[in-house]
Amino acid sequence: MKEYKILDQKDTRSGFAEGLLEAGRENENVVALCADLTPSVRMDLFAKEFPNRFFQTGIAESNMVSIASGLALSGKIPFVGSFAAFSTGRTYDQIRQSVAYSDCNVKIAGSHAGITLGEDGATHQILEDIGLMRMMPNMVVINPCDFNQTKQATLAAARYNGPVYLRYGRPKVPVFIPEDMPFEIGKAITINEGKDVSIFATGHLVWQALEACKLLEAEGISAEIINIHTIKPLDNDAVLSSIKKTGCAVSCEEHMYNGGLGDAVAQLIVRNNPVPMEFVGIDDEFGQSGKPMQLMEHYHLMAEDIVGAAKKVIRRK
Repeated sequence: MKEYKILDQKDTRSGFAEGLLEAGRENENVVALCADLTPSVRMDLFAKEFPNRFFQTGIAESNMVSIASGLALSGKIPFVGSFAAFSTGRTYDQIRQSVAYSDCNVKIAGSHAGITLGEDGATHQILEDIGLMRMMPNMVVINPCDFNQTKQATLAAARYNGPVYLRYGRPKVPVFIPEDMPFEIGKAITINEGKDVSIFATGHLVWQALEACKLLEAEGISAEIINIHTIKPLDNDAVLSSIKKTGCAVSCEEHMYNGGLGDAVAQLIVRNNPVPMEFVGIDDEFGQSGKPMQLMEHYHLMAEDIVGAAKKVIRRK
């Protein structure tokens, strides 16, 4: 197994902050809008350096998206920021009509996604946002795994012409992706090659998949770990090539089964090369209040759970 070292412990929302700041320096058309959560979603760095390109809309998320679509039509590259529960759920109609249907160059930034938001509980956690955004025609959906990849994803989103949903989180997690690793929208990254099982992971679950890979290797099981940072467009070639080699698949995500990465992978393989598949994710439940790692354990999103899913799917081959 290729060894990945923990370079640091940082939150992915801070990776977004640095990426947005660099994108602003790179292109004067990049602007940012926030719905009264500027420090929380780490838009404060951008606001401080570019006060004339930052718009505080207040607690009016739907209006924020409508303003952003107008800015996009005038040639700007707007990033709208809030908790993912609000930037997608509270604004669905405006995103659908004014961004996706109109194919506007708006970037929807969803911070504090998933259950690792923690103590704020189900009202502020969102486990269905990938599905909401993935079902929108024209929408790109990106869910990076650590600080470095989130920074690169933010820059890639700014350079991409079209609607993008960028999902990231609150807790500090291991930084293990090299700072200079290229990021290409729609191009998965194989971070460990294997022959017995394909493990497709996204977001915070990529590190858990790597930890699972070590445990599996100790038992003589060779796992292929693929970082699916872009859920839409899915890297079909990477998925199909991997399952052709291994003959089985596991998906891992901090999201509902419905509409998420597992759903996307399952649709692809059933149409092309049906193989046994297991899912590590959340099965039709809302979140609840608790410490992030307690919730990860409660909802069975840890390395040991991925190991169990891998063994189960291998037995089904």
